[in-house]
Amino acid sequence: MDKRKVRVRFAPSPTGPLHIGGVRTALFNYLFAKKHNGVFILRIEDTDQTRFVQGAEEYIIESLKWCGIKIDEGIEEGGPYGPYRQSDRKELYKEFSQRLIDSGQAYFAFDTPEELDKMRDRLKDQKNSVQQYNAVTRTEMKNSLTLSDVETKSLIKSGSPYVVRFKMPENQSIVVQDIVRGTVTVNTNQLDDKVLFKSDGMPTYHLANIVDDHLMKISHVIRGEEWLPSLPLHVLLYRAFGWEETMPEFAHLPLLLKPNGQGKLSKRDGDAMGFPVFPLKWTDPTSGDVSRGYREDGYFSEAFVNMLAFLGWNPGTEEEIMSLNEMSFSFDLNKVHKAGAKFDPEKAKWFNHKYLVKKTSAKLANLYQEILKSKNINAPDEMVNKIVCLIKDRANFVSDFWDQSYFFFQAPNKYDQEVIKKRWKEETPKLLSDLKKQLEKVEEFDLATLEKVVQDFVEKKGIGLGQLMNPLRLTLVGAGIGPGVLEIAELLGKEETIKRIKSGIENIK
Repeated sequence: MDKRKVRVRFAPSPTGPLHIGGVRTALFNYLFAKKHNGVFILRIEDTDQTRFVQGAEEYIIESLKWCGIKIDEGIEEGGPYGPYRQSDRKELYKEFSQRLIDSGQAYFAFDTPEELDKMRDRLKDQKNSVQQYNAVTRTEMKNSLTLSDVETKSLIKSGSPYVVRFKMPENQSIVVQDIVRGTVTVNTNQLDDKVLFKSDGMPTYHLANIVDDHLMKISHVIRGEEWLPSLPLHVLLYRAFGWEETMPEFAHLPLLLKPNGQGKLSKRDGDAMGFPVFPLKWTDPTSGDVSRGYREDGYFSEAFVNMLAFLGWNPGTEEEIMSLNEMSFSFDLNKVHKAGAKFDPEKAKWFNHKYLVKKTSAKLANLYQEILKSKNINAPDEMVNKIVCLIKDRANFVSDFWDQSYFFFQAPNKYDQEVIKKRWKEETPKLLSDLKKQLEKVEEFDLATLEKVVQDFVEKKGIGLGQLMNPLRLTLVGAGIGPGVLEIAELLGKEETIKRIKSGIENIK
């Protein structure tokens, strides 16, 4: 590995909400930095002002904070290589663009959109498979390579729109070692003369990215595989500036795929299958459309992060439940898979369940109390604690607790007909009436006492336990659900239990 100080950056564009694929990229950068006692930088790449979305930058920062991804240098944190927002650095890029022009490695191009379309149409008519601005076509276009110095200066002075294009060298083989992909080889004849600088005074991603990575002393560029086609250009830019010695190492991460493995995971997939693809809820500032988020859907941030880390990486052990610290200790880019990682919404729930059952009942009870208060239910903390202990193994989310335990807070006003048909026999009302009389005599209404009373009762009656317990559950709950029926009775208390048995006898037909 590079012997320089490890400095990595997550560099999203504020063009909308942060996709979970972007969060995973940030996470892998963070884990790598922590593993090597390095620095994690957040840089906002907002050079394309036409795609800027209000609130997106704040959303990105809040998402990383929720995930526990601590930023060492960034917009809020500052740092020695700021500013960390590209639109605040735009004066820098013009200077570097000019440096490439002066060295003959970039040039001014004045072609209008219509002229560019005409060039592509001509190549299409000629059945040319390559329809791009490159070493061949640039000799026929309106640029500073085909115009005289006087004409070029005159056009710039008159305010004619222009871009600065990289002058792609001809027939060179670019060979790069990628930590995840291995050897990447591309011939420059396959590449076009990419735009580096626009006449609006802003650089394109390619120029700004390379300049900032160099000036911020980035040691490793860890990004999604969608940027792999840009890698040869970026390597050539490092060479053009004479920065090859300090060029970072590259690692291109696999795509997050749809649950069926067919194509990149999108918001549309989440909408269709009922799961979020964003970390936090997002409200579109233009349309007002609301997109779900993992936080608002009830996921614990630790579970969300743990799940994301295992999409395309694992530590090489059987262990799946790992904290951020544990993952950073084990993280290794050489163990990142090349193949795309299929997103499994059920596995995401499994991770959340694992984190839920690890939490203390007191912590979960506090969260559940918020739900109960929203329903105007005031329940003692001790009771809610005990309820949570009984039901948490059956839940994936705290929001599941109500469906698992509503009967503790409200007596049944209807009874499940399927359970009645299956469990309620002709002799059931008499059995329950006799049990009620026994329970009325009980002084200590605790689980041990209730178990003894019931055991003695079924033995004396000569019946199976199920003949009593299933209809008893129906009277207490209204359905065939819930934890142990005597545990329910203990928490309901003597008075409420007897009241519900009596109501069940009277109302179940």
